[in-house]
Amino acid sequence: MFAYRFPTWAGTLPRVTETGFAESRDGTIVGYETAGAGPPLVLVHGAAADRRCWAPVLPRLAERFTVHALDRRGRGLSAREGGPYAIEREGEDIAAVAEAAGGDVFLVGHSYGALCSLHAAAATDAIARLVLYEPPITTPWHEAASPEALARLREIADEGDHDRLLAAVFRDLMGLSRRQVDALRGARRFWAACLGNAPPLVRESGSVPRIEGCSRFAGIGVPVRLLVGETSPPYQRATADALARIVPGAEVVELPGQGHMAMADDPGLFAKALATFAE
Repeated sequence: MFAYRFPTWAGTLPRVTETGFAESRDGTIVGYETAGAGPPLVLVHGAAADRRCWAPVLPRLAERFTVHALDRRGRGLSAREGGPYAIEREGEDIAAVAEAAGGDVFLVGHSYGALCSLHAAAATDAIARLVLYEPPITTPWHEAASPEALARLREIADEGDHDRLLAAVFRDLMGLSRRQVDALRGARRFWAACLGNAPPLVRESGSVPRIEGCSRFAGIGVPVRLLVGETSPPYQRATADALARIVPGAEVVELPGQGHMAMADDPGLFAKALATFAE
């Protein structure tokens, strides 16, 4: 049995030294906050989140790295978009931040942000190593977003009901029970932050690839580590193993006692997992 734990991460990033902006190829302005000193580390959040999801772990990372926590397009500092949506454009957004950070970047992507990070690694040579934490991918053993679920999400989105849309994503795509969704609603700061990030959820859910389509990433020439929570659904490990067979040299590392949000549930463990890969 697995369990999801969602912390109330909706605060501000601590120890921020500056706010920066990079322009992507299609004119999208990508905003990010920077903290710490050391080699450049770029953090890419998942679907229902924004840069604030890294707040619990950022102080630890900032002791070792110059951390750039970005908002993906359509959120927060990156609300100004320059062109039609495609996940490839998200990769170009991240590439622009990596290049602005000076290159030789350690890139870390969580959930849907891990998919975007894969595209970034294919779009620029400014990335030196890559960590992917449980990217959603449709496989023969798990459908990340069925056509029926996507149709329901589009219908709800057309009605403009962000609360219902967010609940449907958690329930229909992430597999949470109604009781778990109600518990998340009770975490008011967390729920309010996720509601602010609800509009892009439909387009992102419809952009999740099939494992066969990931063959395009076989040419990524940087070290890759795939993180999987020990208590995450079993399909996450199987998916990571399948992706590791596609990307040459990729390795799978299990985070003991963790699920999908280790950077908030155990910041020390998560920071150590990144530090050991940077060595």
